[in-house]
Amino acid sequence: MSDIYLPPQRRGGFGAWLSRRLRAAVLPVLFLGTSGYFVWHAVHGERGLIARDQRQERLQEARGELARVRTELETMERRVAGLRGDRLDRDQLDERARQLLNLVDKNEIVVPYEADRRLF
Repeated sequence: MSDIYLPPQRRGGFGAWLSRRLRAAVLPVLFLGTSGYFVWHAVHGERGLIARDQRQERLQEARGELARVRTELETMERRVAGLRGDRLDRDQLDERARQLLNLVDKNEIVVPYEADRRLF
């Protein structure tokens, strides 16, 4: 054997170099693609950040509607409580009967209310 140093030979040229680079890039590209998929769905998906904001808005609207309906319920309950048999409010009963029968005494003054300010 001779003591002469020979540098290692390159095999394959440009095609082998490209193949090694592509093989090295496969895992990072897969990782970035998978990460991008999950990030997109975390923002835009059915349970993402945008959908959460929309649910919060609908929830606030529903709470406002609930408060409005509860006040309406309390008003109705007060009016019904005045018409119960055990403690009848005669003025309220008279008022309701006159309205339903559309009757007015000749000495009474009728004050019409606007549609949005009706008493009941």
